[in-house]
Amino acid sequence: MRVKLIKFTQNSEQICAMAARLCYSDIDVDEILDKLTVDKIEKLLLKVISSGHCSVLEHVSFTFGIEDVSRSLLAQLTRHRIASFSVQSQRYVKFKNDIKFIIPKTIKKNGVLLKKYNNILKNVKVLYKELLGIGIPAEDARYILPISSATKIIVTMNARELRHFFLLRCCNKAQWEIKDVACCMLEFVKKESPLLFADAGPSCIRGCCRETFPCTKPWIK
Repeated sequence: MRVKLIKFTQNSEQICAMAARLCYSDIDVDEILDKLTVDKIEKLLLKVISSGHCSVLEHVSFTFGIEDVSRSLLAQLTRHRIASFSVQSQRYVKFKNDIKFIIPKTIKKNGVLLKKYNNILKNVKVLYKELLGIGIPAEDARYILPISSATKIIVTMNARELRHFFLLRCCNKAQWEIKDVACCMLEFVKKESPLLFADAGPSCIRGCCRETFPCTKPWIK
């Protein structure tokens, strides 16, 4: 798994604070900007986020490159609809040299199961290349590829949706692969916009658990 923050809105905290101030001001945008000190930005954002009026966070966005993750993760990630996704296509990309697969840790630590797992994937690779070799289109050969097939994704989310994403996917009860990705993403955005994501993460870090059956472990990034 590899996660990279490709691009993000510059001066993101200032922009969100400007938007929040504008809603309750009769002065123009330039004047609002001139009067926004570092302290005022921090106070405004703290008030907005704590009150739940987070629409102003939609003015800034973050774009990530995510590689070597499974199609299983992709299915979970795209459930977050307020986002933009671009995914490596199995229809147009012919994996002639090698096909990568993701192996869960629970299988890796069991030698017997790991051998069986790898044998099945080896047969998948052989048949996939055979299908391509006799002229079967990649869009049809891909039907034998399992959800463990590795893929690459570029995803863009605004700050408000990212906070919601982290709320669900950084939780200890989230599926391990998407939790790992979400926690990496959280680390990146906290460095670039610490005020916007100071309390971002699962609900337990703010004192309550949203899960029907809470876990007994403290949240660890």
